[in-house]
Amino acid sequence: MTVFSSSEMASDVFGRLFDVLLEDEQFVEKARREALSVQLVHTKPDCRIFVSSEGVVHGEPPSKASITLKMSCDTAHALWMGRLLVPAAIATGKVRIRGRIAKVLELVPMLQPAFDSYPAIAAESGVGA
Repeated sequence: MTVFSSSEMASDVFGRLFDVLLEDEQFVEKARREALSVQLVHTKPDCRIFVSSEGVVHGEPPSKASITLKMSCDTAHALWMGRLLVPAAIATGKVRIRGRIAKVLELVPMLQPAFDSYPAIAAESGVGA
């Protein structure tokens, strides 16, 4: 059984997570300066989220993303909980990337506010540990 019971639940949790990042001025400024956008394609259950300095879009992206990350929702949950490190997830193929891997690895430190917030967001949404 997967951590998320439905696509709607996964979309809600990950959407709230990226809303946290969009409240971080450093993240927004860097995303704007580098024209950074990320398309997250999650499976089991299916969930698509597009994130840019302009906001979070659920479903089909409004434009082509500079980075696309594809993984299962369980893998995403493990990453955000800190149980799986991004480089290991990439190396083992649990996360597939379209775009420059160096850009992804550069992005990871900017995500700290989201890593800090995820356990509480998941717990509030009833997502299992």
